[in-house]
Amino acid sequence: QLQLVESGGGSVQAGGSLRLSCVASGDVRRHYFMAWFRQSPGKERQWLAVITNSATASDVWDSVRGRFTISADTAKNEVNLQMNNLESEDTGIYFCAADTDRSAVIMGRGRYWGQGTQVTVSS
Repeated sequence: QLQLVESGGGSVQAGGSLRLSCVASGDVRRHYFMAWFRQSPGKERQWLAVITNSATASDVWDSVRGRFTISADTAKNEVNLQMNNLESEDTGIYFCAADTDRSAVIMGRGRYWGQGTQVTVSS
């Protein structure tokens, strides 16, 4: 079992930055793929980035690459999403997810999910 708690959301103006964090607790000794998703109003949940909890491999959705960076702090069991040059289209609820299966977590079928953190970008 794994518990995920996100934080760091808030309201910013377009062009601003936010850093989201997802702290994992529970069975953190296993190897997990941890991902960030965004649920924007009226849209399906979108995968944004994935990283191993050992921070050995990562990937970012092409549409946000260059603005969003995913990282992991293995000592803190924490995965972060640095978001720069935010746009109004980035508004939504951001979720952290985890699974031992990379394909499952990227496709939104990960076993473990956080409650989400709201990001609002005003233009």
